[in-house]
Order: sequence, then C-alpha cells, then structure tokens
Amino acid sequence: MPEAVIVSAARSPIGRARKGSLRDLRADDLAATIIHAALDKIPAFDPRELTDIMIGCAQPAGEQGYGLARVISVLLGLDTVPGTTVQRYCASSLQTTRMAFHAIRAGEGDAFISGGVEMVSRFGLGKSDGMPDTKNSKFAAPAERAAAQAGSTWTDPREEGLVPDVYLAMGETAENVAGLRSISRREQDEYAALSQARAQESIASGFFDREITPVQTPDGQTVSRDDGPRAGVDVDSLSTLKPVFRPDGTVTAGNCCPVNDGAAALVIMSEQRAKDLGIEPLARILSTSVSGISPEIMGLSPVEATRRAVASAGLNVSDVDLFEINEAFAAQVIPSYRDLGVDVDRVNVHGGAIALGHPFGMTGARMTATLLNALSWGDKEIGVETMCAAGGQGMAMVVQRLK
Repeated sequence: MPEAVIVSAARSPIGRARKGSLRDLRADDLAATIIHAALDKIPAFDPRELTDIMIGCAQPAGEQGYGLARVISVLLGLDTVPGTTVQRYCASSLQTTRMAFHAIRAGEGDAFISGGVEMVSRFGLGKSDGMPDTKNSKFAAPAERAAAQAGSTWTDPREEGLVPDVYLAMGETAENVAGLRSISRREQDEYAALSQARAQESIASGFFDREITPVQTPDGQTVSRDDGPRAGVDVDSLSTLKPVFRPDGTVTAGNCCPVNDGAAALVIMSEQRAKDLGIEPLARILSTSVSGISPEIMGLSPVEATRRAVASAGLNVSDVDLFEINEAFAAQVIPSYRDLGVDVDRVNVHGGAIALGHPFGMTGARMTATLLNALSWGDKEIGVETMCAAGGQGMAMVVQRLK
C-alpha cells in the first residue's frame, strides 16, 4: 500500500478579523498565493500533475463560495487540475489532508494540495451569507445528555420531543466543559498566559519565520508576522477581563482564541513519487481519525480522536513527542491533555490559537505546518495534531518527521 508523505508546507501570517492586517485580501487570492509558495519549495514537481486541490473552509459562502477550491486552481493557471472545497468547521483543512492521505493509500493519485483558508473579515461579502438559526435547544443538562449518549443503548432524542442545538455557540460549549470538568477561571488564565509567552519566545527566536510566507496587501504593505500574539500578557492582566458568554462564567476574550483571517497549504505525495523526483519528504502521515461527542461539550472531542489515531498508528500516547491541540478555548485544551495523560510541556510548545489566532478553515493546515516545524526545531520524531470542531466532532493525525 502506498505511503503518503508531506513534502512542503506554507502558511500566511494570521490577521485579526475586520481590523487586522489581512482584512482587505480575498480568500481565493490569499489561498492561491500560499499554495504557490508551497509549490515553489519543490521545484522538481510540475504543478500541472496535481491530482486534486482540496481546500478547507468553514464558511464557504459569499466570496468564499462558488467552488472556492476550483476558483483557486484557475487563478493559479492550473485549469486541468480540479478543486474541491471541504467543510468540517474548525477541522476543515485537517480533513483535506485526511482525504489526500486516503486517496494516496488507495492508489487514486500521487500528488495533492491540502489546504485551508478563512477570511472572517470578508464573510458576508458576495451573494450569500446564509448562516442557520441554531437557537433551538431544549437540552439544559449537557452532563446528563453526554452520559446518556455514552451508554450501551442508542436513543433518538427526537423520540422524546427534543431537538439538540447542534451548533450551540462555541463559547457556551466551553462554559459547559469548564463546569463539567471543574476547570477554574484561574487555570484558564494561566494556560492562556502560557500560550502567549510561548508564542512571544518563538517569535523572538525566529521559529515562525521558518513557516510563514509574507504576503502583500492591496495597498502594497508586506505582512510577515501574526497579528495576535501580545507581549506582557500575564495572569493578573487576564484576570481583569469580564466573562463573555455568561455573567458568572469563566470564558473571556483572553482565554479563548480570537477571530481571524489566514491561509495555509501542504503538498502531499506518495512516498514513491517523492523519491522518483528526488524530493526529501518532511514527514510521513501515519494515521488519521475522527470522533463524535455530544455537541454541548464538543471541546472534549480531541481525546477520543487522539486515542483512535495513536492506536491506528500502532503507538501509545507516551510514544508521542509533541502535541498540537487547537486552542479554541483554554477550558477545553486543559481537560483534553489531562484526559490523555499528557504533560503540558509536550503541548503547543510554541503557543497555540489563543495567541496566534484561529482562522477556522486554515487552522488544520496551519497546525500541521507548525507541528512539522516544531518537530524539526526540537529534533523530535512523532507528533500528533488534534482538534475539536463545531457540532461535537474531533479529528486527529499522527505524523513521523523524516527531515
């Protein structure tokens, strides 16, 4: 069975939505720029020989609609290369990598673009921005509901006249997890301060310069750094922020990810094709997995997804050198790594989305780029990328560094 390897990775800086450095860029233009950069890193490969371009986007409407991935392939001058747009909310571009992995293993192609983009600044521009009304929940006890779903007998809640709020506001799910798992406000603020400190240290060391492709804005400005990381953030400053989602809650603007813009791309090949071209792969994909959990506590979904992916790779959690767990909220990262039995010293060692930002469709591919960078930087071998996604989904991938 063919092996799938990642031979190139690139990402844009991450801008703050609506007021940040990338706000005037279109999603298709930005993604095309980053894909071009990823392809430029492997000059031995002719992009016209790509099997498919697969782009993750959490909100594929408006300017991000109309077959975004196909628009990008044409913008790149690759008219003979098809493109598909994939939506699994925050895990959208990790899903595209999973699709490339599976296609290569099945012998249905040997070179793919996996990537993602989200321009929240421009969402709503264009013909359609139709987001569904999700204020339909009759569930008030997520702990009891989660326990019921974990039982030995499957039950259809509609039989009891209940309609689950599948896409409950993500901050509300974080509050549910914090309450269910007794994650205090101080613990969340301490983790958020750690993420910011790690990001600042990594910026100063030049770590992120190795993965970021500078981009030019329509007014001629060159952006080469993420907007998000903030110097001097500590627990005391975070403690002054008010809860956002509940008056007596623990989730604040400081201990969750901001809303962002950005794009990232990977080139994924069969190991044999890379060898034939003389391309030294960055990493081998060992396994991927998906999982589901009650939507009201979606932040705990990385736990089962990770366990499945690690087992599929024939490994134990203790075999993993570094973890990238998407920091949607500190309230969900903390119980996720604790449930896995992982020390925080192996988690998001260069900072995560709380500091860097979380452009939904981009994040899966961005985390891959950062994980590969971190494995190389620290001379480590095995890495896991994992995240929760709206609606109560989890995804994970295990990679082995080769370069």
